[in-house]
Amino acid sequence: MLYIGIDLGTSAVKLLLMDEKGDVKKIVNREYPLSFPKPGWSEQNPEDWWTQSVEGLKELTADYDKKDIAGISFGGQMHGLVILDEADQVIRPAILWNDGRTVEEVAYLNNEIGMKKLSAYTGNIAFAGFTAPKILWVEKNEPENFKRICKIMLPKDYLAYRLSGVHCTDYSDASGMLLLDVEHKCWSKEMLDICHVKEEQMPKLYESYEVVGQLKDDVAAMLGFPKECIVVAGAGDNAAAAVGTGTVGTGSCNISLGTSGTVFITNDVFGVDSNNALHSFVHADGKYHLMGCMLCAASCNKWWMEDILGTKDFAAEQENIQKLGENHVYFLPYLMGERSPHNDPKAKGSFVGMTLDTKREEMTQAVFEGVAFALRDSLEVAKQLGIKIDETNICGGGAKSDLWKQIMANVLGIKINTVEVEEGPAYGGAILAAVGNGVYESVVEAAKVIVKQKDSVMPDEKMTALYEERYQTFKKLYPALKLVMQEI
Repeated sequence: MLYIGIDLGTSAVKLLLMDEKGDVKKIVNREYPLSFPKPGWSEQNPEDWWTQSVEGLKELTADYDKKDIAGISFGGQMHGLVILDEADQVIRPAILWNDGRTVEEVAYLNNEIGMKKLSAYTGNIAFAGFTAPKILWVEKNEPENFKRICKIMLPKDYLAYRLSGVHCTDYSDASGMLLLDVEHKCWSKEMLDICHVKEEQMPKLYESYEVVGQLKDDVAAMLGFPKECIVVAGAGDNAAAAVGTGTVGTGSCNISLGTSGTVFITNDVFGVDSNNALHSFVHADGKYHLMGCMLCAASCNKWWMEDILGTKDFAAEQENIQKLGENHVYFLPYLMGERSPHNDPKAKGSFVGMTLDTKREEMTQAVFEGVAFALRDSLEVAKQLGIKIDETNICGGGAKSDLWKQIMANVLGIKINTVEVEEGPAYGGAILAAVGNGVYESVVEAAKVIVKQKDSVMPDEKMTALYEERYQTFKKLYPALKLVMQEI
């Protein structure tokens, strides 16, 4: 049988077809537009997700016997607000995870409702990207749209609804809404009341590996798939990516170098750090995880290469980078504000330390190092909780750079592992579909059988010591520039 994983990303949807053993048969990418109506805003049309996903599914399966397609599941961009009216029509463009318009709403939740209460209700505090502040923003700024809301959904769950007709979400993705009581896996009545939302407006909750339904008859006919093809709940992109890299069970770590960057640490039990610097979410394996998320990771490199240097030859720009640990230039990667651990939507990207002899490659190197330093910030919070991390898996577009992986290993001082199939959330989604169909008893079992390690990068003791000194300097830069950033 064949299984499909759909990774609904920020700029494109990736669709992956695999068999029961995890062998990838085909991958298709379909792009869609991203809209920035005002500075700091970020929106998309959910109909574009559906259109491109449907065309992608047709292309993905064109050369295969469609009667063998047994299940579909998802990984997807988290936190986005999709609102439907009583006819299940989209009311307004989706407000995305990297949208920064909710500064006032976040301040209201954290300062007036209070961080302690939010943490008690949900295990987390308010961040600009989360869904709950977006709901408050719509209520205040678009009251007519707010009155029309019949269902509140997350991006990937809109696709699940269009395929199955079921209003659903999974616990991992719902964890990032600031509406879920993460520890007890139920909607928080207190948070729903604060956001003036009724529980019937929320989707039904599932574990990531649970079946939510089958394909609607008209969808099955349009795609040529069997009516019995199951739709499995899926997971938020980082949880799905963690499944795709085998980061399941207790005490595993995965770093994602995608558009955003994450440090993802699995845990059997629910836990919260004292300052809520890390997110405490449910994992796709049914347990929990801690996650530090930075808003710009590989996207910093893309911005630097394409928009500033005017090149798409990323590899050529890395060729002259040789003096690791000795760079005097620093880069703060806060191009869209920052989430973990600073929770500051007004943070700005900055180069610091340039002199007249600074070269192009030193600034490129600084971009790589700045992202690594920022990810280490989150790892340091986990260490304060007594969590010991000796190695990590890595995935995402940035993980294709051997140089960047070497920098990561030395900055973090740990072993960096790459897996054979580096397809992140799409692969994790396909694995979840196979678990949902009963091919494997659990997500942990599936990952053990399917996910295989390809190679590793070890930290160099001398370079790790050099980067330790530089990291201590990096930590001082954001506090020193914070007030200036807010004035800009």
